[in-house]
Amino acid sequence: MTSFVAGPVRVTVPATSANLGPGYDSLGLALELRDELEGEVAGDGLVVEVVGAGEGSVPLDESHLVVSAMRAAFDALGGQPPGLRLRCTNVVPHARGLGSSSAAIVGGLVLARALVAGGSLVLDDAALFELAARMEGHPDNVSPALHGGFTISGHDDDGFWTTGSPVDPRVAVVVFVPPDGVSTEVARGLLPSQVPHADAAADAARTALLVAALAGRPEHLLRATRDYLHQEQRRPAMPASLALVDALRADDVPAVVSGAGPTVLAFVDGPAGGERLLARCPDGWAAHVLAVSTTGARVLD
Repeated sequence: MTSFVAGPVRVTVPATSANLGPGYDSLGLALELRDELEGEVAGDGLVVEVVGAGEGSVPLDESHLVVSAMRAAFDALGGQPPGLRLRCTNVVPHARGLGSSSAAIVGGLVLARALVAGGSLVLDDAALFELAARMEGHPDNVSPALHGGFTISGHDDDGFWTTGSPVDPRVAVVVFVPPDGVSTEVARGLLPSQVPHADAAADAARTALLVAALAGRPEHLLRATRDYLHQEQRRPAMPASLALVDALRADDVPAVVSGAGPTVLAFVDGPAGGERLLARCPDGWAAHVLAVSTTGARVLD
């Protein structure tokens, strides 16, 4: 019989940016912009409260993504609690390409595991990652949300896999967040089913270069972030975002569409470099200078 811990448990989980230009569905980076979840096993029923991003628009029932993830984890851990209270304090914007759904999935799984006595012995990080990737459908955001840092992920006949790679401490980012979102489904729907061999080869070369650039050769980030496979194809859904990417890159700033967009991410040389770039934020958008998060989802004391 599953045994649950007494009292509330709090979990923090970072925003993430995937693709990073050429690394489509494979590269992901954790960012120091964090949602916080608080959960507690209750007598009966379900109570969900959302503060911040998504407040007033996301469902407050079993269909809430954090709740769905928690239910999946409880099933894997041996049983559902009699009742559940959940409070989500969200700062990661929704439908902007900053991994809000992965934060919800990973945060919910980690929270549920922490609410079960000895949960990490039954559902370790490897099993939790596999469950998160299956729920999300691809691993590029859930991996850095769980592990932190910069990760390289994929899927093959043996399942989902991931590994971490270093990030030079000089590297920070600026994210430019537009007021309106674009759904991942719309953004993916614009991609062709086939691509030219030359474009695939060009992206493969730049993906390899990007791993090296982030690890300690940031002078190569502009060339390394050039994409051939998905950004230009998405321009009809986010013309202002691609216009900003074009303008920044014309000034030698390594800028990309973050995930499925429409947020624009630019790599900079530390916080000071990021502060200088804030003046490029379009009217009505929000801009944030963010460090790379070296930690993923974690339980707070």
